Amino acid sequence: MTGASALGGRRFPRLDGLRALGALMVVTTHVGFQSGDALVGPFNGLLARMDSGVAIFFVISGFLLGRPYFVAWMSADSRPALPGYFWHRALRILPALWLAVLLSWLLIRPEDAAPGPYLQHAALIQIYSTDNAAYGLTQMWSLATEAAFYVALPLLGWLLTRGEPTSNRLRLVCLLLVATPLLGATWMGFSAAYAHPLWALWLPGFIGWFGLGMLLALWEVAMSTGRLRLGVLPNLITHRGTVWGLAVALYFVAMSLLAGPYSLLPPTPGEAMTKSLLYSAFGFLIVLPAAFPLLDRSKVGTPDPVGRATTFLGNISYGIFCYHLIVLKLVEAAIGHEAFRGNFVTLWTLTVAGSILVATCSYYLIERPIIRWGRTMHRSRNTRRRDQTVTERLDPETGSASGKADAARRRRALG
Repeated sequence: MTGASALGGRRFPRLDGLRALGALMVVTTHVGFQSGDALVGPFNGLLARMDSGVAIFFVISGFLLGRPYFVAWMSADSRPALPGYFWHRALRILPALWLAVLLSWLLIRPEDAAPGPYLQHAALIQIYSTDNAAYGLTQMWSLATEAAFYVALPLLGWLLTRGEPTSNRLRLVCLLLVATPLLGATWMGFSAAYAHPLWALWLPGFIGWFGLGMLLALWEVAMSTGRLRLGVLPNLITHRGTVWGLAVALYFVAMSLLAGPYSLLPPTPGEAMTKSLLYSAFGFLIVLPAAFPLLDRSKVGTPDPVGRATTFLGNISYGIFCYHLIVLKLVEAAIGHEAFRGNFVTLWTLTVAGSILVATCSYYLIERPIIRWGRTMHRSRNTRRRDQTVTERLDPETGSASGKADAARRRRALG
């Protein structure tokens, strides 16, 4: 395996556990809201700020999707091909999304519900329309934002990786990515100032979370290739407890009203900016140690029960995210729960258990088979295209080296 392919094929096993953490945090904050415990009570701040799990998702996405551009840049290889990139992204997110929309429509929609909002969610355009109410799908705003990042990433990757990856150029790109949380916070403050109901859901407000993930990718690739020294960062990464302790400290700061109200009341511009910056730093610190497996001194790859469990939960975390509000609505109907009437522990336990069950079935019966089929189709298409290119280079008429010689002799005879 060449250096570039080895670098590009590197795995990051600790990200599995972080995906599971992010999904469970999102489930917890939504259950807390439905029970009312995220609005009032001794744990309201703790539960309300669990929506920071979205920041973990976005930082991971920025890291994993931005990394191939930096690998190609520093190994003088070609950037990811757009058809394959969009094909794989569609295979990953659309099957579970469309199944969730279908289940929501069949199981929990009101009798007078119009199909329009559900179709908007299926197309991931609901964050651009005010008429977008769809039961059990409100969390999909973040998936629509992520899809916008998918579309923007090829341009961002091209802009950031132009020119030679000299030390000065790498430092400049690092500086630009470090500044992205300020851009995101500014957008959030602007959205709060004008009280627009949709602007705070759009990609510019979260560009800092994706940008910090891309910064981690740049650091990891630059360190692996020896192109950039990162000072004390390697020593810091090896002390995961310290890094995650800092993340927890920031989380406790975010639990205060400095980051805005716990309810759906609109924040002030200052509160919106503070929350954005705190969540940016929180997501960054949570993902930081997992982004550098070469510096991880623990036995991550050991096939222990905990490792297998985190891998399993990481695999189904997207399904947990997609289906949990549908499961929550069904649980509430089954036990006769009224919104904001407490009963958090029961709701959480049944929702998590039901979401894991549905997500497991979805992943192993639908998502993984479709992903494998799509990858096989893509490889077959690339193989046919490559063989055709080789054939045409040998000889457009016969496709063989001997045929090329025969054709040359015929052309000489005619000439």
